[in-house]
Amino acid sequence: MANLDQKSPNVLLQSLCCRITGKSEAEVAHQFQYAVRVIGSNYAPTIERDEFLVSEKIKKELLRQRREADAALFSELHRKLQTQGVLKHRWSVLYLLLSLSEDPRKPSSRVGNYGALFAQALPRDAHSTPFYCTRPQSLALSYGDKGVGLSGSVGTSGISSLGVYTLNGPTPPPLLAGQPSQSAAAVTQSLGSRLAWALPISSSPSAVLAPPITRPPLGPQVPTIRPVRPRRDGDAAGEVNEAALVRDVLYVFQGIDGKFIKMNAQDNGYKMDSKVVLCKSLRDTSSRLSELGWLHNKVRKYTDARTLDRAFGLVGQSFCASLHQELKEYYRLLSVLHSQLQVEDEQGVNMCTESSLTLRRLLVWMYDPKVRLKTLAALVDYCQGRKGGELASAVHAYGKTGDPQMRALVQHILSLVSHPILNFLYRWIYDGELEDTYHEFFVASDPNVKTDRLWHDKYSLRKSMIPSFITMNQARKVLLIGKSINFLHQVCHDRTPPGKITAASKPADTPKDAADLLSDLEGAFQEKIDAAYFDTSKYLLDVLNRNYLLLEHLQAMRRYLLLGQGDFIRHLMDLLKPELARPATTLYQHNLTGILETAVRATNAQFDNAEILKRLDVRLLEVSPGDTGWDVFSLDYHVDGPIATVFTRECMGHYLRVFNFLWRAKRMEYTLTDIWKGQMCNAKLLKTMPELSGVLHQCHILASEMVHFIHQMQYYITFEVLECSWDELWNKVQQAQDLDHIIAAHDVFLDTIISRCLLDNSSRSLLNQLRAIFDQIIEFQNAQDSLYRSALEELTLRLQFEEKKRQREEEGEWGVTAEQEAEEKRRIQEFQDTIPKMRSQLRILTHFYQSIVQQFLVLLMTSSDESLRFLSFRLDFNEHYRGARSQGQRTEAAGVAGRHQRATSVKHLT
Repeated sequence: MANLDQKSPNVLLQSLCCRITGKSEAEVAHQFQYAVRVIGSNYAPTIERDEFLVSEKIKKELLRQRREADAALFSELHRKLQTQGVLKHRWSVLYLLLSLSEDPRKPSSRVGNYGALFAQALPRDAHSTPFYCTRPQSLALSYGDKGVGLSGSVGTSGISSLGVYTLNGPTPPPLLAGQPSQSAAAVTQSLGSRLAWALPISSSPSAVLAPPITRPPLGPQVPTIRPVRPRRDGDAAGEVNEAALVRDVLYVFQGIDGKFIKMNAQDNGYKMDSKVVLCKSLRDTSSRLSELGWLHNKVRKYTDARTLDRAFGLVGQSFCASLHQELKEYYRLLSVLHSQLQVEDEQGVNMCTESSLTLRRLLVWMYDPKVRLKTLAALVDYCQGRKGGELASAVHAYGKTGDPQMRALVQHILSLVSHPILNFLYRWIYDGELEDTYHEFFVASDPNVKTDRLWHDKYSLRKSMIPSFITMNQARKVLLIGKSINFLHQVCHDRTPPGKITAASKPADTPKDAADLLSDLEGAFQEKIDAAYFDTSKYLLDVLNRNYLLLEHLQAMRRYLLLGQGDFIRHLMDLLKPELARPATTLYQHNLTGILETAVRATNAQFDNAEILKRLDVRLLEVSPGDTGWDVFSLDYHVDGPIATVFTRECMGHYLRVFNFLWRAKRMEYTLTDIWKGQMCNAKLLKTMPELSGVLHQCHILASEMVHFIHQMQYYITFEVLECSWDELWNKVQQAQDLDHIIAAHDVFLDTIISRCLLDNSSRSLLNQLRAIFDQIIEFQNAQDSLYRSALEELTLRLQFEEKKRQREEEGEWGVTAEQEAEEKRRIQEFQDTIPKMRSQLRILTHFYQSIVQQFLVLLMTSSDESLRFLSFRLDFNEHYRGARSQGQRTEAAGVAGRHQRATSVKHLT
């Protein structure tokens, strides 16, 4: 070992060549030169360095050979080697052992016959033929190889592509035409599977152009002396020869100005110097080949500008990496061509020989790379100014083409570009984490939003960043999944790990995983999203219902704020009547709160959950001049924590408006009940006063009209609006799959109630008419109370007069004196004189009431809501108001006609 350490690398390499070929140092001179060129080259096979995979392959090979003891020994030695850290490159050593262990006699061997291959490495006509190795099959990006099929005869074109540029790397250069097809296939397969070695094969293009001949087996031969190649920059006549153009074109392929072909900034392209003497065919061919340099520069300029731009984001960097990968394959092909040109220079090969590079051969060999560069350049133009999901959408849209090669290229780029997006997506739906520094993901987060608005405002969709291969429904589900996880952790304070909520599946660790998902967007990808969506949403709804009583709170809103608890509301009104009849400025909230608690304890409301009852409270609205307690009283329901996400401030404002409307309508019903009770109680008492019969009859008629109106309105509000809307809401809540469904159903419920209870902006005129009707009912109550109060006072005085008269008669005196009788008649006359005033007051009140109802019915008939039109039919089922309206119109028309006739008579008299 000490002697080996002191030897130079050249000596060790020469010894290795002798050991492999089994020949002396003098006989392996050509192989040694080739080995030195291989080691000094820049070619490196793109092999996935997986130590575990290689060790498993070695153990499988030992088991296949029925060497179980050796496999166990190898496993133990490998384990010790990993723990000691003696070797830094364990993978290289294991791969070398695997390659050396394979049987060289098999055609599929990785290494093959080293002696034969090294003997074939340097044939007599091309000792330094450049080598090329393909990408390993394990890294092939789901694309079929585009290698050229080799056979013993030549195809119709007569040319086999030298290193066709594909996703899997350029194919190996063509073999000599004289080799048997079987050996050619074996060597090609050996090249395709080589991972650690780069084995040479003759790539003389002339071999495939020559007719098939029989040649003896290759072996060590005496090198022949070639004539010296003439100058490559032109001939004596000053005309540039083809060899010089080939060299220039190869430089242009890399974006470097040649001696004769240079970049023209004005025309934005490579142009041949006009002073160069050249035939038209070579000039045209050079121009066609120079297009590759322009395409290369376009792609390279984009990648150079964007690679160092950190704001371009991970998706953009992945896009640049995919372009770099394609350019790398392109550079490999150019390296093969440069090596061929270098070999020709060293060996002095003439352009006229069949083994030399020509412009026509370059035109054929560079056809596929040109197509691919055109695709990349067009894609670069299309993706300008885009980033993140928008960039992925652009790449995906560009892949919708009928060209299978172009589609495969774009799909490969898309798999790399979409890899960061899928990583964002998996972290969001499985962990609720969003680390989108450059705003590339289609889920946006606003850090300024507070916790109470997390569900509504903190997370949203960036519609411009939704990739076109992800549907809007999938994007909405993705948003809901991560939002639900964060809502559970931050608002519900649920500490359950996300892994227990939904089982995390395998993420897209590699671009290949991303490509597999993209190929099955409606299958596996959809299943992953659906599974996470259903599991997370179900868990969130369970937590809200179990820990925070969401459904119970929803029912409490219906019972208390929407007056669904009838016994409680009626008893509360009875208790509050003395307080609410007072001016609003004299009310105190603590007194009303005590009355509320009394009503709760005296009704079935006492059996509700304590968590619900403690949230029920009294609220006094803003006081205006002249308001009574009825105008400012309202019930309130306090919400906080997670349930405030459903019952937002806007929702509670809607509930307050609806409660005030329903409370006022309920008060009208309560008032009319008091009016009816007053009429029934006083009917018998006032029978002794026949002069009041007409007035009382008028009161009964008007009260009946009002009762009919209020009963129909209450039926409409209670059953057609509240009950029907509540039934729809409850069914939707029971079927809801996520919290958004509940919120949306609740919002629709409130909007429906607001609209159909005439509380929206479009029904403002109807609401004003209805409030005017309510005011007329209050006026009627005051007028009737005043009438009964006066009548009862008069009745009391008359009864007292009769009682005194009876008592005096029993005492044997005159029942009444003339003066007393005159006084009694005078007082009775004064009361009877007030009856016409009462009658006219009731008549005016009836007229105003009926006119307002008529206007209200007209507005209902012209409403776009079908239920409101049906309500107008029920309110005027016997066309009473329509007849009164027609009569009023006829009376008005007669009045107008009379005035017109009188005006005409006056005119004639004048």
